Amino acid sequence: MLTELLGTLDGWERDAEAITKTFTLKGFTGAMAFANRVAEAATAAEHHPDIHIERYKAVRIVLTTHVSHGISRSDIDLAKAIDAIASR
Repeated sequence: MLTELLGTLDGWERDAEAITKTFTLKGFTGAMAFANRVAEAATAAEHHPDIHIERYKAVRIVLTTHVSHGISRSDIDLAKAIDAIASR
């Protein structure tokens, strides 16, 4: 079932026991604004990703469920929410 759910994600890559995606924004301010919107969504979902600001305008998101040491439905749901934020 998890494999099927992973297949519904666009651009997310599996990296061991996590999924990751890099978003390129318009400059540093855009990257920070995006990271803050992701943080708000993560707080609402009570599921917190690793957020990395790279090359001043790229944001790399890493999702994993620490308590289960792997990828869970919560990661898939938050990945979809993050994609929705990015499409705005």
